[in-house]
Amino acid sequence: MINRVLAAGFSAGLLVGLAIAVLQQFTTSPLILKGEVYEAASVVATAAEHAREGPHSHSAADHDHDGDEGWKPREGFERIAVTSLATVAASIGYALLLLAAMLLNGSDISTPRALAFAACGFVATGLAPAMGLAPELPGSAAAPLAARQIWWVFTVASTGASLWLLLSSKRPAALLAGLALLALPQVIGAPQPAAFESKAPAELAAEFSATSLGLQALLWASIGLAVAALWPLFERTASGDDRLIERASP
Repeated sequence: MINRVLAAGFSAGLLVGLAIAVLQQFTTSPLILKGEVYEAASVVATAAEHAREGPHSHSAADHDHDGDEGWKPREGFERIAVTSLATVAASIGYALLLLAAMLLNGSDISTPRALAFAACGFVATGLAPAMGLAPELPGSAAAPLAARQIWWVFTVASTGASLWLLLSSKRPAALLAGLALLALPQVIGAPQPAAFESKAPAELAAEFSATSLGLQALLWASIGLAVAALWPLFERTASGDDRLIERASP
């Protein structure tokens, strides 16, 4: 069973991840490049202003921004490869989580059930976090990265647990707990920047946010379809291997 889950999840995630990675190059990647143009122009303008004001004009926020710089892939093939690898890895992880959730729930791995679980996955990992932290274009104002990551993980876990309770239990206490878990991350609120000073135009940021969520919805739906299509294939393969083992046994 474990080998079947790993094989089906890896295969479905790989196929969907590669397809979404290609789509990203024509949808979100060009928007990111546009956002980086505005971000770079802002950095140049800020540096020029500091040069005019003198060497002691840097603020703490400027030093924090400078400290955020880390390794970045070079433009061209390296950047495309790193972005695609991250998308494929996330897709494989989502496919494995989808299969694990369906098996734990005791659900048949059929197309309607897989799409229903995929919709829950999108709500937990995409829609609910986006209510507090919309997908961010380069140059957007943002709270510290660690705080955003902690809130995102908490929101995904809380929303996932909420949906599990709401859809798998009919007890009033479980339903109330599910509703509370669904609302809790939004009540706490996502970490926000000290000041909203985005460099990219609002129209560009809105387009990126909507496109990113659309791609994530497509990714989850495609994973659901791929898992439902591939699971019977690996189930038949596993059954055939079991029969061969039985025949070979003395």
